[in-house]
Amino acid sequence: MNQPPVVEWTEADRPRSARWRSENGSPPPRRIAVADDRTRADEAYKLACEGTALLWRGDFHNARQLLTAMARRIDRRPRKAPPADVTQAFHVHRAAQNHRARILGMLLVPLDAAYGVPLHRAPDVREACTRAYGPAKPDPTPASAPQPAPGEGTATAEGSAAATASLVSLRELLALIGANEWRRKGVEIPALGGDRIHPHYGVFSPARGEYVDLVADAPLPSQELAFDIGTGTGVLASVLARRGVRRIVATDQDPRALACARENTERLGVADRVEVVEADLFPAGRAPLVVCNPPWVPAKPTSPVERAVYDPGNQMLHGFLTGLAAHLTPDGEGWLILSDLAEHLGLRPHAELLDAFATSGLTVLGRLDVTPRHPRARDTSDPLHVARAAEVTSLWRLGPADR
Repeated sequence: MNQPPVVEWTEADRPRSARWRSENGSPPPRRIAVADDRTRADEAYKLACEGTALLWRGDFHNARQLLTAMARRIDRRPRKAPPADVTQAFHVHRAAQNHRARILGMLLVPLDAAYGVPLHRAPDVREACTRAYGPAKPDPTPASAPQPAPGEGTATAEGSAAATASLVSLRELLALIGANEWRRKGVEIPALGGDRIHPHYGVFSPARGEYVDLVADAPLPSQELAFDIGTGTGVLASVLARRGVRRIVATDQDPRALACARENTERLGVADRVEVVEADLFPAGRAPLVVCNPPWVPAKPTSPVERAVYDPGNQMLHGFLTGLAAHLTPDGEGWLILSDLAEHLGLRPHAELLDAFATSGLTVLGRLDVTPRHPRARDTSDPLHVARAAEVTSLWRLGPADR
């Protein structure tokens, strides 16, 4: 794995540097100012909007309060007239989300060589950081340690201990902490009899259970073999195993997803029936059942976890459909689990999906539908409420057109 890039700044008239960590690939900030408990929210917000990051040297809890205050200032910005249509509303909403993330990502905190946060009242984030970033390793080109100010925690030692000292946005660090709690507690899955799936950082959580219920309820064409394409947490492969499918090959390309699926199938006691393999969509061979829950919205993701939601140009969707017939047995079925939210947003016409079935040599054998149960579908203040309220998630049962 490549070393994170180096970020440089001046502090107390000394040049300083550290490794820069950003899971969404944000470049290192060009300008850094030091901030502490005396820094006012208006000043911090102004500097962040101007492109200056703030390296926090005060109390950790006060940094969280400052982040909340900056978010309130973003929310108080004058709102423009509502977009003319829902497609435009989607793009405006995404732009606003990106703007918010950029501004709030300007508040930084230091990490020492062992992923400790050298600030007063800072939580222990070592486990969360290790799970997201991997174990701290010696750096062949060490950066200088970002030392805390006097009275703000234990200073990071120079030399080898400084080898992996780094800076990270507080917003990302809080996301790591939250994701680690999700991983510890897990997500209850009714289709698994109330057992839990434990999502890893960067792997999409199956919090929306309706699509899992579709796979739990659809009539099985066979219990011999199934492929689960893009397995993620391994939840669908585990549901199929609990339904009696004797062998499931679950594929993914993301190392985090592969590790997550293996851990979950072990926890659930189905690892003897679920083989998790690294593959670009399909494994070798054919199966009487091939299942895929691709990203639902054709848009560009801005973070690793968003790759489970946004699929630029419908690449995974079309890749699955194009290759499906060649990986089905003659009497087999392909189950495509797909929301029509993109249709209601004007991002993918319904006719385009039907044309993709036909050009891929597939026929529709049946369809199961479910409406969303998540709170956002009922939130009238959501700028995309009209589309979310009309959303339907479907399990399309597809077979070879010549069957």
